[in-house]
Amino acid sequence: MRYALIGCGRISPNHIAAAKANNLEIVAICDVVDANMRDKKLKFDLNDSVKQYTDYREMLAQEKPELVAIATESGKHAQIALDCLEYRCNLIIEKPIALSIADTDRIIERADKLGLKVCACHQNRFNKSIQKIREAVDKNRFGRMFYGTAHIRWCRDHEYYDRASWRGTWEQDGGALMNQCIHNIDLLRWMMGDEIEEVVGMTDRLNHNYIEAEDLGIALIKFKNGSYGIVEGTTNIYPRNLEETLYLFGEKGTVKAGGQSVNVIEEWRFSDMLDDPEEVKRRFHENPPNVYGYGHTPLYADVIAAIENDRKPYVDAEAGKRALELVLAIYQSAATGGIVKLPLTSCQTVDFQGRF
Repeated sequence: MRYALIGCGRISPNHIAAAKANNLEIVAICDVVDANMRDKKLKFDLNDSVKQYTDYREMLAQEKPELVAIATESGKHAQIALDCLEYRCNLIIEKPIALSIADTDRIIERADKLGLKVCACHQNRFNKSIQKIREAVDKNRFGRMFYGTAHIRWCRDHEYYDRASWRGTWEQDGGALMNQCIHNIDLLRWMMGDEIEEVVGMTDRLNHNYIEAEDLGIALIKFKNGSYGIVEGTTNIYPRNLEETLYLFGEKGTVKAGGQSVNVIEEWRFSDMLDDPEEVKRRFHENPPNVYGYGHTPLYADVIAAIENDRKPYVDAEAGKRALELVLAIYQSAATGGIVKLPLTSCQTVDFQGRF
């Protein structure tokens, strides 16, 4: 399967490694900065048959890839995705899938019309720990779900934002919730039943006066099934990342996932006692080198299988929209000081320019 990557920045090594692990034919890479492409070709020993492009439209026309991964700044995801779809490319889009509800709907509608597959790159769904927890949810081992919490307590310093001018801007990124926290926000919504009734949120910029968006976000979520959710996300933790955790509390079960990217089960308690908690903690434990985890490779395998078998990807564009919608709902609640009902019919990050 002919594969191309658009965007050779911070997350691109995970995509190239996943493409190679899944035996994709890497035909091209694209970035507006030549040095980024040269670095990745050297790092991954990509031969001369892998072409380099600074114009992705030229790449699409010349190389005709069947699968394209989009790993550019977030604000460019939507237009690139729509252009790729016109060239009949299936897509893996780094999070967030877009920065507006309208753009996301356009991607979904166009892909459906053309019969193409679109995957939102929420790779943590493929963590061993998360797959085990999801299995317990699907088997109703929790009984009635009471509430769940997502905590993302990370550090992003001045140097991080200096390395890419788009970071922390409303037009191209958003703040801590949209960039750093959206993976865990996706997991919380997915585990708690997906359908949300209303959201109340607060956001602030406490420690990064050189960015436009928030570095702290806190939210309460009421799900339609009667359960609740809490989100706490920040990039203000001193002096380095502290933790990313997901808690689920049910009538008959309690689970805590932690580690760098919720890849460790730290608590496993169920009334049915179907498995040994210590054995579960031991077996479903991963120790990745960074917060990106190991999920890209199985995510790629799933997308390839979805294309070959004409089915939806495990993390499809609708899943990407739900994660985006929840972040935008928190932003809207924080900006208006009121309760926001879902679904959102329209909202975008640029609506909040000048917020701080």
